[in-house]
Amino acid sequence: MEERKKFDHEFAMSTSFHGLHNIVQTRSKIRKILWMLVVLGSIIIVTWQIWNRFSNYFSWPTTTSIIVQYVENIEFPAVTFCNMNRFQVHAVANLSIIFFLWSIVSGVLHAFDADNKFSQELKDFLQGNQNFSIEEFTRNNGFYLNSSTLLECDFFGQPCYPEDFEHVFTEYGNCFTFNHMDLPARRRVSVSGRGLSLLFDIKQAQFTDDPTFGFIDAGIIYVIHSPKEPPRFDGLGLSTPVGMHAHAAISQLKTVIQEYPWGECNPNIKLQHHKIYSTYGCLQECKARHIQDKCGCLPFLLPGNGTECDLQKFYSCVSPALYNIELMGLCTVGTHNSTCPVPCEETDYPSTVTYSSFASEKALKFFSTKLKRSPEYIRENLVYIDIKYHDLNYKMTRQQKARSVSELLADVGGQLGLFCGASMITIIEIVEYVFTNFCWLCIFLLLKAPEMPQWNIPAQNEWTDKEGIQEC
Repeated sequence: MEERKKFDHEFAMSTSFHGLHNIVQTRSKIRKILWMLVVLGSIIIVTWQIWNRFSNYFSWPTTTSIIVQYVENIEFPAVTFCNMNRFQVHAVANLSIIFFLWSIVSGVLHAFDADNKFSQELKDFLQGNQNFSIEEFTRNNGFYLNSSTLLECDFFGQPCYPEDFEHVFTEYGNCFTFNHMDLPARRRVSVSGRGLSLLFDIKQAQFTDDPTFGFIDAGIIYVIHSPKEPPRFDGLGLSTPVGMHAHAAISQLKTVIQEYPWGECNPNIKLQHHKIYSTYGCLQECKARHIQDKCGCLPFLLPGNGTECDLQKFYSCVSPALYNIELMGLCTVGTHNSTCPVPCEETDYPSTVTYSSFASEKALKFFSTKLKRSPEYIRENLVYIDIKYHDLNYKMTRQQKARSVSELLADVGGQLGLFCGASMITIIEIVEYVFTNFCWLCIFLLLKAPEMPQWNIPAQNEWTDKEGIQEC
């Protein structure tokens, strides 16, 4: 016991934990009590501060920084164009059910409620046209892009042609993408205010649609997106009616989101049929997997490799499977534990669109002479679209960890040093002191063990206990 007291006194006098030696070495009781209160108060405050620091860290706080980066040239986005009237008049003159068929097929891309009033007509059509392919019909009889529908095309002072566009299927049927992903080199612009200019002839007399399905406008609908992502029109398309000149000023916005638990992204998710991860691409692949598992086929509008679904499968299996996916929440988006969480990196192109009448009286005479069309035809069929960058810069919104592990340790060390004068060496000293006292307690109990009553201990165990004590 004397050695233990001596050890405690030496620890209090030599430790780097401030205040303890003042308690031990002072002989004044009042000063001793005051120093004890100071040390105890400091320990309580530093414990509270450290608890707050750890609580804040494990709440996974984040900060958001916005950076505007100016560049000499900037990559131009992909732009996908569609005619709001999807089919040629002569092809659907005696086939009005084609609008309903396409609505069922394109239901894999956006929500659609099948109407029972077409059910009998659809059954009769399927029985008489078992080998009918809605994909081939739409490709051959939908909107087309050639020199008669794309009257003018100019990208940054250089002419462009229908061959520079890539065909893609969307809910609007045949659509065409400029600056698509398969180009060997990305198109870039080095001057703001210049970009892509196009003059379309939508040929209202040749193309039509069914207003009962919501297609009541005439013009061009387009969406601006990353070349690496599929076009998404549902809620994001920009429309330009006939007889109008649209001026779309775009900017580039890059968003970086932290992974869980700081953010909601999951960097481990990879897509099989898209080069980069996007929520829309993930939803497409998720629907494709569930439909292929349930129906044994794959809709041609969805990515993947598999047997193409015929119309009978679309009506009898694919549509119910899509309804079941929505009802059961099999393909969800948003949070980290959903099927398709938000991407960790994303590039968007916010647009500001203004319109002017196309064309002026003098321009009407010019285009009438050039195109050999009447002014009425020009006002009812031509659409002019300009897409250009507002400024040569991009804005990056980055979500960052508000506190790293090193910052947490530095903050805890600062609190310990401020209130107790402690450091990592002090913590090691305290651990050594506690461990040494534990050994003292163990020895004390073992030395006291022979003096305790041994009521139920057999006699043959006594010699074993003494050997244990001697060994200790």
